[in-house]
Amino acid sequence: MIVVMKQHSSAEQVEAVVKRVEELGYKVHLSRGEARTIIGIIGADDYLIQQDTFEVLDGVEKTVRIMQPYKYASRDFTQSSTSIPVNGISVGGEKIVVMAGPCSVESREQILETAHAVKEAGGSVLRGGAFKPRSSPYSFQGLGEDGLKFLAEAREQTGLPIITEVMSSEDIELVGDYTDIFQIGARNNQNYPLLKAVGKTSKPVFLKRGISGTIQELLMGAEYILSNGNMQVMVCERGIRTYETATRNTFDINAIPVLKQLTHLPVVADPAHGTGQWEFVGPIAKASVAAGADALMIEVHPNPSKAWSDGAQSLTFKRFGALMDELRTIASAVGRQI
Repeated sequence: MIVVMKQHSSAEQVEAVVKRVEELGYKVHLSRGEARTIIGIIGADDYLIQQDTFEVLDGVEKTVRIMQPYKYASRDFTQSSTSIPVNGISVGGEKIVVMAGPCSVESREQILETAHAVKEAGGSVLRGGAFKPRSSPYSFQGLGEDGLKFLAEAREQTGLPIITEVMSSEDIELVGDYTDIFQIGARNNQNYPLLKAVGKTSKPVFLKRGISGTIQELLMGAEYILSNGNMQVMVCERGIRTYETATRNTFDINAIPVLKQLTHLPVVADPAHGTGQWEFVGPIAKASVAAGADALMIEVHPNPSKAWSDGAQSLTFKRFGALMDELRTIASAVGRQI
């Protein structure tokens, strides 16, 4: 349930509602707009709360029940779209953030070279996997802490914040010592102990849609994080598994405007995993910007033909630079920036 306060209600009136909510044993989330405050009530079935409990209080305009199973993530829960600050940039604002880098950190030289190329082309965040969840136990699993150290050095040299995957609750402290954004991959979208654990941290979390997950399942995964106290969550469409085999996955372009309507959280598009082929990354990236994505995740590698993982969907530095120029044109056409 949300309590909508009247325009220009006083701080004392807002505080009285908050106090009443807490007396009833529920959690409170405040969303303050320029003229109106919305008070979110979390912690019990909405139908256990009598509407007139709050509507009789001074300054209350109305109460509204949130019918979706995801409460914190719902667009009904807050007035405005969430913008997440990350080391001088914001994910979810007017500027579309481009996160780019290799699938896996392979060496110090590789990640440093890539970081400088991403920075030069206009990328805002450096991505790279130090721990890699792979379908085969015989595939490269990542460099571990050495990879994290190389990412941290790349950040020091370029100023780019870094995003890297955390695969288990046990790794949160280690990865958190290095990364600026926790990435939760598609295979862990419903790893509820991990989602709860990152929900207790203070770092932004980038949550990917499950391999065959629905949009509601993606938002319920986000709800696990949000309900544990971490309100800095961004959700990512990365393609889903369907009967189609022409591409690695089927990128659901519909998901972007649907998510923008359903949730206030920033929406990210990952066209590399969505297609699995570098030739299609550009068209899907541009379509994602036109559809309303707040950020893009793009795989970039110095020599994709020799990449230790996901080379087929990685762009060369030259192709990445050309795509960034094209994305600026599309972003401008829809009133945004890259």
